[in-house]
Amino acid sequence: MPAGFVQKDSVVKAKIVEIFSSIQGEGLYVGQVQTFVRFYGCNIKCGFCDELRKAGFEEYSAQEFMSAILKENNRVVSFTGGEPLLYAGFLKKVLPELKRKGFIAYLETNGILKNKLLKIIDFLDIISMDIKLPSSTGCRAYWKAHADFLKEAVKKKAFVKSVITNKTTLSDIRKAASIIEKIDKAIFFILQPVTINNKIQKITEARKFLDTANSALDNVRFIPQVHKILGIR
Repeated sequence: MPAGFVQKDSVVKAKIVEIFSSIQGEGLYVGQVQTFVRFYGCNIKCGFCDELRKAGFEEYSAQEFMSAILKENNRVVSFTGGEPLLYAGFLKKVLPELKRKGFIAYLETNGILKNKLLKIIDFLDIISMDIKLPSSTGCRAYWKAHADFLKEAVKKKAFVKSVITNKTTLSDIRKAASIIEKIDKAIFFILQPVTINNKIQKITEARKFLDTANSALDNVRFIPQVHKILGIR
């Protein structure tokens, strides 16, 4: 059984921390009102991850999920986490129904589970894909997995985001930019300064990171987590 699922009476249920309406605070769609679906669990444990502190979840059937989404009444539904693609089987059940009802499906993902992405990509509209910089995360590198994932993600409206910290190296920025450049140098690359304890950190090498990425790509942006600035979820 795929990670993240429980089986009850032959019905697949997903572990979901919360479903709520808010303003998108990251990436290219900052400021847009969306319904957020925060899935429980992730296959990577980044050192800066604020979701590590979240405990508890509810199990949703497809029917229960659709009911919750309809109550929020927003056109865009953002699947976030944790890692939503751990629940690809569940998403394969609910996404077609969301599309039939006219919703826009927005996936936020760590960008390494290509095979799971392929199960649902036909029902997605927007993909916000992370490239996990090992000097930022404290985890191992996933360069090949990211490259393979991005080649598929660009079939939809896709952009790339990397969290940067004061431990981030220029060599990691160059590697991430190179992966994007080889696929399409017009893909937006968002550098997002890390937030620790709800405080956006000052990144001393931010300009060098931007200059390095801009030397390879056409569309590089420095965008902090705006929802943290506004003091909302």
